[in-house]
Amino acid sequence: MKTLLLPPVLCLFLFLSCTQKKTRVLVFSKTTGFRHSSIANGKAAIQKLGFENNFVVDTTEDASAFTEENLKRYAAIIFLNTTGDVLNNQQEIAMERFIQAGGGFAGIHSATDTEYDWGWYANLVGAQFESHPEIQPATIQVVDKTDLSTKHLPGTWNRTDEWYNFKRLNKDVKVLLRLDEQSYKGGTMGDDHPLAWYHEYDGGRAFYTELGHVENSYSDSFYLKHILGGIKYAIGNDHLDYSKATSQYPPDEHQFTKTILSEGEFFEPTEMTILPNLDVLIVQRRGEILLYKNDAQKIKPAGFLNVYWHTKKDSTVNAEEGLLGICKDPNFEKNHWVYIFYSPADTSVNRLSRFELKNDTIDMHSEKIVLQFFSQREICCHTGGSIAFGSDGLLYLSTGDNSTPFDEPKQEYASHGFAPLDDRPGHEKYDARRTASNSNDLRGKIIRIRIKEDGSYEIPEGNLFAKGAAKTKPEIYVMGNRNPYRISVDPKNNYLYWGEVGPDANADSTDTRGPRGYDEINQARKAGYFGWPLFVGNNYAYHQYDYATGKPGIQFDSLHPVNNSRNNTGITELPKPQPAFIWYPYLASHDFPEVNTGGRTAMAGPIFYSDMFPAATRFPDYYNKKFFIYDWMRDWIMAVTLQPNGDFYKMEPFMPGTKFAAPIDMELGPDGKLYILEYGTGWFHKNKDAGLSRIDYNK
Repeated sequence: MKTLLLPPVLCLFLFLSCTQKKTRVLVFSKTTGFRHSSIANGKAAIQKLGFENNFVVDTTEDASAFTEENLKRYAAIIFLNTTGDVLNNQQEIAMERFIQAGGGFAGIHSATDTEYDWGWYANLVGAQFESHPEIQPATIQVVDKTDLSTKHLPGTWNRTDEWYNFKRLNKDVKVLLRLDEQSYKGGTMGDDHPLAWYHEYDGGRAFYTELGHVENSYSDSFYLKHILGGIKYAIGNDHLDYSKATSQYPPDEHQFTKTILSEGEFFEPTEMTILPNLDVLIVQRRGEILLYKNDAQKIKPAGFLNVYWHTKKDSTVNAEEGLLGICKDPNFEKNHWVYIFYSPADTSVNRLSRFELKNDTIDMHSEKIVLQFFSQREICCHTGGSIAFGSDGLLYLSTGDNSTPFDEPKQEYASHGFAPLDDRPGHEKYDARRTASNSNDLRGKIIRIRIKEDGSYEIPEGNLFAKGAAKTKPEIYVMGNRNPYRISVDPKNNYLYWGEVGPDANADSTDTRGPRGYDEINQARKAGYFGWPLFVGNNYAYHQYDYATGKPGIQFDSLHPVNNSRNNTGITELPKPQPAFIWYPYLASHDFPEVNTGGRTAMAGPIFYSDMFPAATRFPDYYNKKFFIYDWMRDWIMAVTLQPNGDFYKMEPFMPGTKFAAPIDMELGPDGKLYILEYGTGWFHKNKDAGLSRIDYNK
């Protein structure tokens, strides 16, 4: 038998051919929104492109493929007509780390209709879908004829597809194709309507094309060469270096413990303040002031205020007033002052007062009335009542619109869960314009003042209206609020945050009444008007409405808002409204899907900074600069990541497997731990599951 000897060079070639890693791409086509019929065509076409161009194509709609170990196998990830919220937080971080390690991304068509509440992804894909007209022919202008994805195309390309209008465009992308809006109907972007682009991003590469809705795209040679060029760009040099990945995975939930400090002892708790020695002062709506003693680990009474907490004349109406808010003074260790917001039983006002805590008891004789304003009694609803201080020593106080959101009995025409706008004489409590959008009224506002040593106050610079301006209150920092129930101030930049409890309409009534109800999480970097009851959510406008005839009027104009209510005692022409920071309805939210569905009561919690707390007890650094929000009805807590300028970046669940019973207040203690006050699951009752807890991090 003869032995065949191969030349050394040929042996090396065969060895490398057998052992060299094959370039792989992952095609991901999961949908939680609209499902494109062209997905199957797209998968088959990309697999064929891979076979013809020497790269392996794996396809999946299973998000569990997004683990770091699995993604290391790929040079690029292709989002093929994905829609909606397709990855959870862990999977999102795995994808971020893949790109940061040098991986590539290619997005096709509705990849921009995906992951609206993930800021990193919006920057990666380059834009977000906003709207589209019907499928129709249009003319595409080739902007860059040198790129691998476009050099084969004619200067103008006539094509039939579904044409997206975009929002949140990333200005750093390099545009390849532009749409001629004169060639079709329904464009909203004018002369600069990008259609395909590429860019380097966060250590990796990204390509996107809007084309690819229609099925015959995937048999069109021009189109296939176009996406092939984009895929090759995304593949790059097929080398990953995970030492360059910076995104962190969150700590496992089992590393946190919900430590119950007290349970079953509270009767409608509302707000708390954590003292420097880790004692906690808690107020209850019916007037009780309680003190949790950290050393004894027990609750004890600390005072009582005689408050108006239920209606006297009409037992069918649930009043929401009472003892509403409490906050310690920034210099509490020296002066022992606390501020309390309450509704005194003997007069129709809501009052902010300063008290002194002496020997674990509120000294009632020490009361200094700081501020008070009229509040209409014997009605429901909306009190606000949260107190917070900024790092500059300014006090913030939230107030509700003191208006009835329910339908007025025995009236043919009513609000039906939309904005209450009935300004007819005798129906004042059904008109929120008399308060929230009234510049001359402190209801439906967030007040900002500087407390002086003697308990009086002065107006700081930068409030919404200058001192002495006609028909305005200079204490107003934010106006246009419905029920800003819990507020928070960033301790480093003094941005103000609050949860806005929204109206009840279940569905839009676009032509007659206006938008469905939304709860909001809001941010104010400076003084502003936030729209209620003319606007809600992302500045969605209500219609004016004639309650005598049932005839709708024109929509309120966000560019020129006007309060023309007969009950308005303030200015008529209002500041331009600011849109909500986060907004969500009863049903699934397209923009913020993490919030889920159901009843809603949005609340704003604290912003955590690692360097402000002792390392031995504080939360992990993963949560540094994150903003905690929560919902009293849905019992969830979210950690919101902000961009350096304060813009929304993403949100993620915090301790989603832990049960909370209507969290009504949340604060960081001086130990860097999260304290949670829970109202309990029954309205206006003493609940067995009402409690005070602390979240401990187990390193």
